[in-house]
Amino acid sequence: MHLRGLSTRRRTWVAGVAAGAVAAGLMSAPAATARPAPDPPLTTMSIKSPPGGANVRVLIFHGSAAAGEESPVVNAGIEAIEKIGLSGPAGQRFAVTATKDASVFTDETKLSRFNAVVFLTGGGDVLDPEQEAGLEAYMEAGGGFVGVHDAARAEPYSDWFTGLIGARPASASPATAQRAVVEVGDRRHPATKELPVQWKRPDKWLNWAKNPSGEVHTVARVRESSYQPGTGANGWDHPVSWCRDYDGGRSFYTGMGGTVSSYDETDFRSHLRGALLWTTRLVQADCKATITGNYKAERLTQPNQPGQNDQIGEPHGLVTAPDGRVFSIGRGGADSSQPVITDWNNPDVGKGKGEIHVYDPKTKKVTLAGALTVFGNKGGGDELTKVEEGLLGIELDPRFEDNGWVYLHYTPHARIDRDKRMAERRVSRFTLDRATNKLDLGSEKVLLKWPVQIHSCCHAGGGMAWDSKGNLYIATGDNNSSGFSGGYSGNNPEPNYKGVSFADARRTAGNTNNLNGKILRIHPEPDGTYTLPEGNLFTGEETAEGGGKTRGEIYVMGVRNPARISVDQQTDILYAGWVGPDAGAPSTTWGPAKYDTFAVITKASNRGWPYCMGNKQPYRDRNLPDPSKPLGWYDCDHPKNESPNNDGLVNLPPVTGNNIWYSPQGGAPDFPRDANGVPSYKQEEATYALPWLKGGGQAAMNGPVYRYDADSSSAAKWPAYWDGKWFVGDFYDSDQPRNAVITDPKNHGDGGLPVHSESLKKIVPIGNDGIKNLMDWKFGPDGALYVLDYGRGFFTSDAKSALWRVTYTGGGPTPAAGQLARGTQ
Repeated sequence: MHLRGLSTRRRTWVAGVAAGAVAAGLMSAPAATARPAPDPPLTTMSIKSPPGGANVRVLIFHGSAAAGEESPVVNAGIEAIEKIGLSGPAGQRFAVTATKDASVFTDETKLSRFNAVVFLTGGGDVLDPEQEAGLEAYMEAGGGFVGVHDAARAEPYSDWFTGLIGARPASASPATAQRAVVEVGDRRHPATKELPVQWKRPDKWLNWAKNPSGEVHTVARVRESSYQPGTGANGWDHPVSWCRDYDGGRSFYTGMGGTVSSYDETDFRSHLRGALLWTTRLVQADCKATITGNYKAERLTQPNQPGQNDQIGEPHGLVTAPDGRVFSIGRGGADSSQPVITDWNNPDVGKGKGEIHVYDPKTKKVTLAGALTVFGNKGGGDELTKVEEGLLGIELDPRFEDNGWVYLHYTPHARIDRDKRMAERRVSRFTLDRATNKLDLGSEKVLLKWPVQIHSCCHAGGGMAWDSKGNLYIATGDNNSSGFSGGYSGNNPEPNYKGVSFADARRTAGNTNNLNGKILRIHPEPDGTYTLPEGNLFTGEETAEGGGKTRGEIYVMGVRNPARISVDQQTDILYAGWVGPDAGAPSTTWGPAKYDTFAVITKASNRGWPYCMGNKQPYRDRNLPDPSKPLGWYDCDHPKNESPNNDGLVNLPPVTGNNIWYSPQGGAPDFPRDANGVPSYKQEEATYALPWLKGGGQAAMNGPVYRYDADSSSAAKWPAYWDGKWFVGDFYDSDQPRNAVITDPKNHGDGGLPVHSESLKKIVPIGNDGIKNLMDWKFGPDGALYVLDYGRGFFTSDAKSALWRVTYTGGGPTPAAGQLARGTQ
């Protein structure tokens, strides 16, 4: 294997003309405008490809550029790696050679014997140009490299070595060891799979001049809120260990190992062991999964023809069929050229078409499967004009391949009462002719129906999902305005239209006898009826307070606008997100600012709205005769519904705290609390436990939990790294979340915060020409992610309304099975 030598020539030139910069410890070369013509390659070494063999050997290089006594970390590191090589299963043991003599990198016979090279070096030029060229040739031949802590300071003027390491330390990093929390996000890599997700340990934590996330595969991050990172801090995304396939070989780097005591830690040795197993070719690992260049986002649908919704309606939800077809629904808004009727005296007020489109990956064509006449095309304006009703949700029967059944959640226009401004919401089953992709509208079986007020907008909900037992979850919004309570609780009992309150969510979401503002759970039966599974929040037969005050369909109460829900069928855990009210800041009088919310729901529960939000942060009660005057704070552990609009129980189930909440100010805001547990709600006293979150304009869009299918032959499937991670996102794409998170099963059902988060914004691309307005996202049977972009207007579809597909293109784990040092694993 022969070296190209270009990067090393760059280093040689810099070393020759910038000796002063070397002494200053700079990490990048000056502009190359005066660079001389390239020299011939510095080496013609021929390294065995791949280096090493079944008699696995590891070379530890600990040469130093500085004169004087060697760092005690070196001896500790050598001893630890030697012990690692002598322990563990016989098939994973290896021999270790340690040297500070850099001439080994110009001896092709010696270098070819080693499966991996470990750098336990300090900073500075530890290799001369020819020696670095030898290391480059070694990597090109398929060698393995492990860099530890200060190795990131070595060869400071080599672009190639910077790429090998992945990042360079910033000029300012903490000088002393501090105890911190390491978030171990990769639960598959041999270097991390045995480690706790939250790994608490002391070390010297380096800051990075340039964050390598997206260019390397990060396996662990350090949580900056758990220590003092200093002026060079990187923020919530602070990688500490990473890997990647580099220049023909495999490179692993950890910023840990900066203290002698690190090498005595069982977990740190486990970390090093896994890194060495991969770099020596003893095991395969995926070091590509979070490199953003390994993903491709492709728009699948074309813009609609003028005046038509022939490709896509006003995007509102999607579901994938087992054969790969993608069904998407349009809520009811028409092309902007079409008339919008807002006059309640007109029988066609709000009349729209809720379309069902089918994208076929085999033909790459879209078919309009059918359209329902819905109440949902009333346009924009204030909350007494616009409407968010229409075709709101879609699901396919678990036996869809056999029966062709499609479930739709919608508001039929034919059932509106224009006088009282009421409507009927329903969930119905239709049959699809799978040969023609046409929906038989005459096949409708109405499973469930309930009244909703339509005088005032908004928050209709709409999502649906199945668990593994054939139970159907149905998300319904509270259908109330918070505009009459200053954007806070939405508990003003006074505004009504012909006797029906439209600004009091205690009539809906907080009412045990009302199906709005809930997540319902039913078991559809073949005849078009349904039964109630055990374990819902109520049975419907409770005798408390005189009886007749509960609905047995309710699984979750106290949610505001759960547009998107999902169920992980491996665990049957429900995941949900909902939109909060409109207050831009907390109020010491009324309570928290608008919180958009995500929750892991492991059992039937009350999630708080309109009494409490976030981690059980209460609002202030208000009631007649003067709703402008605040009453007492709600008790989240013993909430009471004392609204004059309540026809359900007064005494409600206790509120369960939620896992994720965010406001315009940041993620998971909280405040000091008084003796009664009431937060101060003083913005200057707020703390933010989830620094990767921020709102402003915000509209939570819950996503799926990814499950990797090892048996699938799909080349597009996302890798196993993402298995078990929960995707949370927002309609908007600026500061708002678009992340994959890990939660702790020990506490996530009780509102435990996520323990790790991974940004998806470079994989599910943001921006005007990307997926800017995320409306729904689900993984298909091919393991690819399908995403709906709503478009750039509201209450309509436009040229940016589209179905997208995000696929993985990085290939399988490395090294190739045929290059494993000791055969197949």
